[in-house]
Amino acid sequence: MTNADFLQALTAQPCTRPPLIVAELSGNHNQQLERALKLIEVAADCGVDGIKLQTYTADTITLDVKGDEFVVRKPGSVWDGRTLHSLYEEAHTPWEWHQPMIERALSLGLQWFSSPFDSTAVDFLEKLDVPCYKIASPEIIDLPLIRKCAATGKPLILSTGMAGIAEIAEAVAAAREAGAPRLVLLKCTTDYPARAADSNLLTIPHLARMFDCPAGVSDHTPGIGVAIAATVLGAVLIEKHLTLRRADGGPDAHFSLEPHEMKSLVVESRAAWESLGKVSYGPTAAEKDYLRGRRSLYVCKDILAGESLTPKNIRSIRPGFGLSPKYYDLVLGKKASKNLAPGTPLRWDHILST
Repeated sequence: MTNADFLQALTAQPCTRPPLIVAELSGNHNQQLERALKLIEVAADCGVDGIKLQTYTADTITLDVKGDEFVVRKPGSVWDGRTLHSLYEEAHTPWEWHQPMIERALSLGLQWFSSPFDSTAVDFLEKLDVPCYKIASPEIIDLPLIRKCAATGKPLILSTGMAGIAEIAEAVAAAREAGAPRLVLLKCTTDYPARAADSNLLTIPHLARMFDCPAGVSDHTPGIGVAIAATVLGAVLIEKHLTLRRADGGPDAHFSLEPHEMKSLVVESRAAWESLGKVSYGPTAAEKDYLRGRRSLYVCKDILAGESLTPKNIRSIRPGFGLSPKYYDLVLGKKASKNLAPGTPLRWDHILST
């Protein structure tokens, strides 16, 4: 997929094409460049359309302090008790890795973009000719960052996790006023992993109508069911985290898809899109041969010319070459126009007119 095709698909009208599938790499490189490059190769093998990076350092996103406000408090989570700085230090993608990762993606026919988390990341990504920007859910309230991205003239993807309508409206207004040529809004549930019951995917078409732009989903639920449902609701983009193996660990592994799951997402999302079709009634071309499997009226016992048609000598059975069963009551008591043998599909010319 070319860059132009990717950007065009990103802002397509809902349901007019399959959703773009984007593999979020995040921290699943486990601080190994070779693993990061392998992830990209696996993503290409899965058939995704693009990859997404995250551009920050621990120091550009938080402070290296141990106060309680800077410690994750989520019992049961693999992040519980970690300081923000140590978590982001482990999860961040070193900036010097971006170029080789981008080159690997492009060489495999994948498009790419990134989430910047401060203005220095935007400046850095501009030097790499990033085709579009994604604002992560927690940053949707960072209007200066949104304006900075929008002012580049690149399309902007806004993830809306946790945001109320007023906050989304402020972010959209900031982006448009600063010059973003195209916007995409992503429904997101900011939980890791998220529950399907918290996904509220009916928000996708509502977002699209309310803000007059395409919408999609950034999905943190296990499996692919939620993403497939989003396809049916008109998502233009589906973003899911990818890892080589959840058992390998890492900050995001526990809610990421493994390669076989990502492949299934690609295949099934396209099948779901194809299944939408159009408003259609009556047999499809594929169904026409099966019309013979319907019931129709057949002679089931010998009938002599002039003999009455009765429940004992005509029945509604398969196949469907005789009169429709809806005429059963109408023909009962009518006289046969000729001798009829069992297995004869009943026709109007078999019945004497009165």
